[in-house]
Amino acid sequence: MKMEIARGPFEPTWESLRQFDCPEWFRDAKLGIWSHWGPQSVPMYGDWYARNMYMEGSDQYRYHLRKYGHPSKFGYKDVVKLWRAEHFDPDALMDLYVAAGARYFTAQAAHHDNFHNWNSRHHHWNAFEMGPNKDIVGMWRDAALKRGLRFGITEHIGASFSWSKPNKGADESGPYAGISYDGANPDWVDLYLPNQNDTKDWYTDDPSWHEKWFLYMKDLIDQYQPDLLYSDGGVPFGDVGLSAIAHLYNTSAQQNSGVNQAVYNQKDRDEKVYQVGVLDIERSQLPDIRKDVWQTDTCVGHWFYDVRAVYKTPKQVAEILVDIVSKNGNLLLNIPQRPDGTLDDECLWVLEGMAKWIRVNGEGIYGTRPWMQAGEGPSQVVIDHFKENTVDWTIEDFRFTSKGNAVYAFQMKWPEGGRTVIRSMAGGKVGRVASVELLGVKEALQFEQTERGLVIALPAQKSSDYTQCLKVVFE
Repeated sequence: MKMEIARGPFEPTWESLRQFDCPEWFRDAKLGIWSHWGPQSVPMYGDWYARNMYMEGSDQYRYHLRKYGHPSKFGYKDVVKLWRAEHFDPDALMDLYVAAGARYFTAQAAHHDNFHNWNSRHHHWNAFEMGPNKDIVGMWRDAALKRGLRFGITEHIGASFSWSKPNKGADESGPYAGISYDGANPDWVDLYLPNQNDTKDWYTDDPSWHEKWFLYMKDLIDQYQPDLLYSDGGVPFGDVGLSAIAHLYNTSAQQNSGVNQAVYNQKDRDEKVYQVGVLDIERSQLPDIRKDVWQTDTCVGHWFYDVRAVYKTPKQVAEILVDIVSKNGNLLLNIPQRPDGTLDDECLWVLEGMAKWIRVNGEGIYGTRPWMQAGEGPSQVVIDHFKENTVDWTIEDFRFTSKGNAVYAFQMKWPEGGRTVIRSMAGGKVGRVASVELLGVKEALQFEQTERGLVIALPAQKSSDYTQCLKVVFE
């Protein structure tokens, strides 16, 4: 297969792509909002619905059977047609995301369900031709760029071929035992894929799928010129994946005086792989500062809208953001949309809380770099895949960022005694402190830099409801 890519500074090889240099806009942005949205939101019953509805005994199988009917009669092809996005207002939503602190926005182009959320040139199962009859990705892009945000696209298509195999099965028991699901019908193979003999769990070896994936990626890049492209996994399909990345970077370079300004996200932690872009860690974090910029992607609730989900609070979102930024990371946060395109009241409450907090503390987030250490104190976030437990912070816990001669010390729990101590800033350990202030409070604070730490007299009132930020300026 010959893959035509844009000319530019990058070749589709590991050696060439490891010359990637993370653009400053991404290093400065720190917070992105993600719309992880598509026809799987229609049942409002959680993630991987298009797969799990074909898995006898799962919660989503039972829900589907009782709400829509057996998947031999009413399959995912029929769910797709119920997605209308009838109240989708990307401009109004983007205003909320900007107010909440987002400096970049990403739209899901396609999930593993093999349905495209854009006006796809190579696949008629797309949101422009059916369902909403809207170019969802294009509408998101216009709204983001209009507000000065960088625009990204996420693709989960690489795994689609292997992921969708359960739709070829049949129930083993019950009233529909032995009756094939609709995925076995060759009339729908363009959506359900000819994967009966595939042996992989994630990325197939089938070269015909590799070719399709590349055409889809090239179409997305050429139509929307994204500042960010995210793959839900490692770099797909060897040289094919490298060609897509090179096309992304070269297309960006053509638009930016020969210098690439695009970012590629992938999830393989092998150094050979992650150096071709920015490492992404799903629903987890890192224990300490990482030399290279990285990203956590997570969600307020579940990835797709789920009536059963328990949401993060604005307080937990702020704590996650601070901890990640202190370690040289960015946070990409999904706000789950209902199938009509709207947000529920709890999501609006989270966004309002984020907006209130970032207005006071954003100076300590945007454009910062790691300090000499990420933090101090006894408490740590849980580093365990997909676990995002709340942390029982103490008054000794701080997280640090820096900018110029200022260090921003985020106090993770407010002390009630009227003073605080930052032990990492003791005299003799670091330079001489010139001034201290609490972001959101105009007057300078009294302080003393002793051998045991920087002792600060705090104002009577907090400037935020949680996670205060002390700006410490050194001489």
